[in-house]
Amino acid sequence: MQSEEQVTAAGNEISESFKTAKKLSDQVLTKLEENPGQYTMLTGDRPTGRLHLGHYFGSIRERVQMQDRGVHTNIIIADYQVITDRDTTEHMKDNVLNLVLDYLAAGIDPGKTMIFTHSATPAENQLMLPFLSLVTEAELHRNPTVKSEMEASGHALTGLLLTYPVHQACDILFCKANVVPIGKDNLPHVELTRTIARRFNERYAGGNTVFPEPAAILSDSPEIPGLDGRKMSKSYGNSIMLGATAEETAKLIKKSPTDSERRITFDPVNRPQVSALLTTAGLVTGRDPREIAEEIGDSGAGALKAYVTDSVNTFLAPHRERRAELSKDMDYIHDVLDEGNRKAEQIAEETLDQVRSAMGMRY
Repeated sequence: MQSEEQVTAAGNEISESFKTAKKLSDQVLTKLEENPGQYTMLTGDRPTGRLHLGHYFGSIRERVQMQDRGVHTNIIIADYQVITDRDTTEHMKDNVLNLVLDYLAAGIDPGKTMIFTHSATPAENQLMLPFLSLVTEAELHRNPTVKSEMEASGHALTGLLLTYPVHQACDILFCKANVVPIGKDNLPHVELTRTIARRFNERYAGGNTVFPEPAAILSDSPEIPGLDGRKMSKSYGNSIMLGATAEETAKLIKKSPTDSERRITFDPVNRPQVSALLTTAGLVTGRDPREIAEEIGDSGAGALKAYVTDSVNTFLAPHRERRAELSKDMDYIHDVLDEGNRKAEQIAEETLDQVRSAMGMRY
């Protein structure tokens, strides 16, 4: 068991590590804004359900901005990673197609952004074998995300869960991505990817650069609470889905818990549920949650929920309209995914050929 001093030292070390990473992130972002065409970005989602407002403000909006700046953007739908901690692939197809619908409705342009899946890019997955030779078992066990995912799932540690940080390195490096937008919690994944790239170049490529060492771009987006004050999560049922109807959204907000105090104030520590509603309203309107709270004042929770409902439905109306129009032509959605998968596999084959050459495995 760690002493209090050891825990404090570990916390300080993490804090300093994050400060260093944030400084590097800011430097890279400045260079990216000056020369966006020199950068390739990889992000993605696990198709475990529908996208919600937390996804939009946490990542989707930034992807659209990167794409529109001229960055080479790539989005992976990580279907193989669903089974790192789940026993079924039920609803997988529906979830994947709904992700594509939400991407396009949110402004992702398949002419500029490659959208693809793990399962359709075998050459990308084949990078796992040489990459696994570059990490130790101890390094895999130390990964904090592996630990937290294992504890959250209640499952035994599977080989896929243990090695999924390496699989993520394959996602990033197969297309030579040099920037990866992430939240603070995923920083260890990018650090491991950098390690794998560096070790491959040193061990197998004689110091030549086959793979870049990608930089993390740390998101400034605040953590978006769910309607009950906890983290917004599909599993908690506290999320406003991008594709939900106005009626479904109104019903969900109406059921959200508040507290017994009539006057509305923004106090995330002492009033997390009321503050979560105010945060949601602030995000979709661009207003300060405190200003909204002051405006509602003594009108109570009913008035707050009515304001949040109207604000969210007004914000999501254009997305819902585009999504409904896109869903009329599911053949097009399939075509977008097929074309993204074709492009991704072509890139992965070229990268795998470079790997074989560097390793002396072209016979």
